Amino acid sequence: MGTDSLTRARALRGLPGLVGELGGDGAAMLARFHISASAVDGADPDALVPTRSVARVLETAAAELGCADLGLRLAERQGPEVLGPLAVAVQNSATLSDALDCASRYLYVHSPALTVAAVADPEGVPGVTGVEYGSTEPLPPHVADLGTGVLHRIVGLLAGGPYGLRSVHLPHPALAPEQRYRDFFGAEVRFDRPAALLRVPADLLRRPLGGDLTVRAIAIEYLETHFDRPGRRVTDRVRTAVDRSLGTGPVRVGSVARLLRVHPRTLQRYLAAEDTTFERVVDDARRDVAERLITRTDLPFSQVAAMVGLAEQSALTRAVRRWFGVPPRALRTAGARGR
Repeated sequence: MGTDSLTRARALRGLPGLVGELGGDGAAMLARFHISASAVDGADPDALVPTRSVARVLETAAAELGCADLGLRLAERQGPEVLGPLAVAVQNSATLSDALDCASRYLYVHSPALTVAAVADPEGVPGVTGVEYGSTEPLPPHVADLGTGVLHRIVGLLAGGPYGLRSVHLPHPALAPEQRYRDFFGAEVRFDRPAALLRVPADLLRRPLGGDLTVRAIAIEYLETHFDRPGRRVTDRVRTAVDRSLGTGPVRVGSVARLLRVHPRTLQRYLAAEDTTFERVVDDARRDVAERLITRTDLPFSQVAAMVGLAEQSALTRAVRRWFGVPPRALRTAGARGR
């Protein structure tokens, strides 16, 4: 995995105890890779360690302790809490799709080397979607087992239990007996595949989670103001601020500039340097939210208009025609057919 990136030490939560149960010295094992056991156990929730060291300590512990299923064993001891404040936003999302979008956008807070996303089913089965766990570098085997295992546990928690998992793909040969993998995931596991992913029912992504959207908004604001995405564009930061502001009142460049702690004219110059404008960012945000509300809900169009910051339903109709070439009712009908 990436030689320069850093990962929250809590990614190894539970490893010292597991190593001890297997006959080793957990603190000493971590110390060999310059990782503090107290940071791993949560004494310093913001502690960072090299991503490469996380991978090396897992692979070394598995080899020296003769534990072929070390990644799965550690996954059994972990859940959303390893994501820190991101877990609050994920667990309070409206749907699993929203939770994945949130995780995808803010996973850099946990580790910029890791990714999670909904993808097309690699086996091409209708009604099935892949939930992929990936990295900017090839995943070491025990890291893949741990990450995919924790992802499975988090999806199960959000779904409230078994969620119809079709099968699991892992990008390496079986490290332990295949039955061990089937027992952990409760589904068939296929090895030596291009990516690590869970194959789930497509409609699972639309299932309501019953999250508290106010708590989610507070958690996202905390992530936005306390953690800066590596290499993040000003356009992305403005878009996030606009997304949070839609429907709560007029979206003005001055209010967004204050939130980002820059002068409005400076913000406009930054956006121009990235070949866009504040008005275009707002329009794109309205388009995306309007499309989701129109095609995925049955909300009255007047309410949709208010939620995207448009004063009247007629303004929404004009905007939808400009964005999609059809009126809102036709867009909703097409979305219903797609579902």
